[in-house]
Formats: sequence, C-alpha cells, structure tokens
Amino acid sequence: MNRDCLFDVAHACLVAEDVEQKLQLTEAASVAWKSGKLSLSPIASVSPVEQAGHPSKPILVDPQQLERRGLGSDRGRAVMIHAITHIEFNAINLAWDAVHRFKQMPEDYYSDWVQVALDEAYHFRLLQKRLQSYGHEYGDFPAHNGLWDLACRTAHDPLVRMALIPRMMEAHGLDVTPNIIRRFEGVGDHETVEALQVIMREEISHVKAGNRWFQYLCQQRVLEPESTYFGLLDQFNTTVLKKILNRDARLQAGFSHAEIERLSR
Repeated sequence: MNRDCLFDVAHACLVAEDVEQKLQLTEAASVAWKSGKLSLSPIASVSPVEQAGHPSKPILVDPQQLERRGLGSDRGRAVMIHAITHIEFNAINLAWDAVHRFKQMPEDYYSDWVQVALDEAYHFRLLQKRLQSYGHEYGDFPAHNGLWDLACRTAHDPLVRMALIPRMMEAHGLDVTPNIIRRFEGVGDHETVEALQVIMREEISHVKAGNRWFQYLCQQRVLEPESTYFGLLDQFNTTVLKKILNRDARLQAGFSHAEIERLSR
C-alpha cells in the first residue's frame, strides 16, 4: 500500500473489519488529506472492493427478520439506536467507496467524501455511546446489508451512485429523522435526541454534496438533471420509499421545489 496516496488509504479504511480500527483509520486519513500529506497519484492498482470490511457481528439478515423498534422499553430503544448506528457504520464504508471506486473526479469531490467519512465516523461514536448507555454494544442485534447492496448496484457509475445513495437514501433519512427525534423526545431520552439533531444537521451537508456532484456529472454528460434523476428512480424501482418529505431539509440540501413536488405525489 502507498501510504501517501488517498486511494490506497481509502482502500485500507474500506476493508478494515474491526470497528475501532476503521474509525481510527478514517480519522487519521482525514487529517492527512486536509494537511496535504496525501495525493491523488499514483492511482491505486487495487481493484474496487466488492464487500466492505465489517465485524463478525452484527449478524446480517433479511430486513423482515429484524426485531421491532418500539420505544416503549429500554430494549426497544436500544434496538432503534442500534439500527441507526448500523446505518452510520455502512455510511463510513459508502463514503470511502465513493473515494476509492471513482478515480477520475475533481479534487474537491474527494475532499467532500473524505469529510463525509469523518462525519459518519463521528456519528457512529455518538450513537455507540447512546447504545452503551442502554447496556449494549454495536453488534448485539441483527442488522441488514441493504445500503451496501445498493452501493454494489451503483458501482458502475458515479452519476448513478450520487443519485441513489446521497440523493435518495440519505435524503430519505432527512425525511424520517424528525419523527424518530419526536419519538425519543416522547420517552424522555434527551441525550439521544441531541445526538440525532447533530447527525441531522450534518446529513444535510452530505446530501448537498451528493447533489453537487450529481449536477456536475449531468452537466459533463449534457443530461437534464431532473429527468435523469427520476428516470433512475424508476429504473431502480424505488417507489417503496415513503412520500413524507422534509421539505426544508431537502431544499437546504439542494433539491429544487419542482423535484420535491414531484417526489411528494
């Protein structure tokens, strides 16, 4: 591995299986990139990663096999926090895959996704603390691999990746998080509310980064962004997502009023 090349460092972060090692590598990589110690050349010869590194637990199951996430008990609250923690773990991998897989983008693209990886590592640590306050650790409950599965389906094209990960899945997170926050407020878990509020604010910037690079790639290919986006949603059969939209957050993240109206139908 060339420790001076961002792509090689991203690969190391991506394939790390131990949780703490992945977090520490991510934090160190961010510092090295921002201080100018990493370059974009030579381009790594390592092939794209087909399965991101993850610990032996949580056990990955079909989403329909997951435990219900009611907040009426300590266990239910822990299950919900664990599910969000797992999303953040996957998000670290997704950010590093966006760096490592797509090697012909402008330098600012890599700066954006290195920052996203760092943010997701911080979010994981916030939620890990909340999970530990309930007497649990990451891995104590089953989880699913849906986010990485979608990363594999979008691995062939950065435009498709930007459309379906930040502009679809992460934007959907902006839609559902306010209700999750209200539910934790309702059971008096103010510490988890504070953590989710931090995450919510920073996730807007992640969706905004996805929007920026989706628009950039559409411009490069002389494609009309809105029709391209909705064509991809149809192609990937994403109509199952709920139509309850967080309009303010989506506008902050770069969605147009027309897109939001069309999504809400």
